Amino acid sequence: MNVKEGLYYTKDHEWLKTEGDSAYVGITDFAQNSLGGIVYVELPEEGQRFGKGEVFGVVESVKAASELMLPVSGVVTMKNEAVEDAPETVNDDAYGAWLVKIEMTDPSETEGLLDAAAYTELTKE
Repeated sequence: MNVKEGLYYTKDHEWLKTEGDSAYVGITDFAQNSLGGIVYVELPEEGQRFGKGEVFGVVESVKAASELMLPVSGVVTMKNEAVEDAPETVNDDAYGAWLVKIEMTDPSETEGLLDAAAYTELTKE
């Protein structure tokens, strides 16, 4: 399993990469591996606002469907249409196939997220 340094992680297996007040959100390598072959991704439209922990989309695989939870509050500024068109790219590169880009409404919410070491420990349980 691949866990990248320099990202924030949730206990729900999403990752967050911050760039100032903006952030990219995706699912972890652990999540895509657990789900198996991803066949469908549903993402929100630009301009939609979500609170921390709110469902912002769905990813479906041959095994199951899983809700996507936003790690921090924010407004969607971009969605990755390439992932909607070719969902299997998440299986190929979970950290390269980001799902949405957001403008964070409260960047301090990242303080409650996990770092790479803590996320690695979580996935060992």
